Amino acid sequence: MSQQPRPDLQPIKTNDTATVLTGTALWLVALVALLIVRPEETRWLWTCAAGVGLGVFGLAYLRRRDRRRH
Repeated sequence: MSQQPRPDLQPIKTNDTATVLTGTALWLVALVALLIVRPEETRWLWTCAAGVGLGVFGLAYLRRRDRRRH
């Protein structure tokens, strides 16, 4: 029995900017919470700071990509 090839799937339309913005906001909330608690080990502070920094970079990337598409 030969099977018919399946048609290609269409990509799902998503709001990438909202997704990255939400993730960045969550990292920022975690960073502020840790700054209030003042942990002895600073690894988590740097992890949150990196998350915020990468989120800002991601937002800049998405905005540049969207400008080039339109």
